Amino acid sequence: MTTPDRISLPRLHAITDERVVRLPSLDATASALAAAGPVALHARGHSLSGREHYDLARRLAAAAPRHLFVNDRADVALAAGAAGVQLSADGLTPGEARRLNAGWWIGASVHDLDAARSARDGGADYLFIGPVFATPTHPEAPPLGVAGLAPYLALGIPVVAIGGIDASNAGSLRKAGVWGVAAIRALWDAPDPVLAARTLMKEME
Repeated sequence: MTTPDRISLPRLHAITDERVVRLPSLDATASALAAAGPVALHARGHSLSGREHYDLARRLAAAAPRHLFVNDRADVALAAGAAGVQLSADGLTPGEARRLNAGWWIGASVHDLDAARSARDGGADYLFIGPVFATPTHPEAPPLGVAGLAPYLALGIPVVAIGGIDASNAGSLRKAGVWGVAAIRALWDAPDPVLAARTLMKEME
């Protein structure tokens, strides 16, 4: 296994949830997003069984075999041949995940600066930070705003911002120094997923 090439970390991450998993358009939208460019497709679903999570990962891999990421389930990531894993605070550490596959992109979802430092020092390749803007996915969480990302950006590790992100605000995040953005509704619910993905990627150039 080789160490992941940091330059190839996608700027755009399309995240699934339990609602998206059950959309009849899932496969078609995944294919459309993959056709738009190097979009990381994240198989995520907190309430999914192991089999359901694996089936989701395989469906996404059929659309984007080189850009499949799996959230929370390292076993599913291994079985599905994922390019990366996204770790939660109560899951494996970056070092533990690295022992399973040294070639993975390993990201950590963090919600405070102490956790971000710990993930960085533990070997995470990038951080997921959010919510940056208000989002119905986490209505109870106060948004950080662009200014609130500054301490995380100062850690010297790529930051992928999530939460309420769309074409109207992605550019401000890139200007602030954010490496990439992640979205659910702005991509999976878009009338034209290719256009939505390309617009967001353009904002992140």
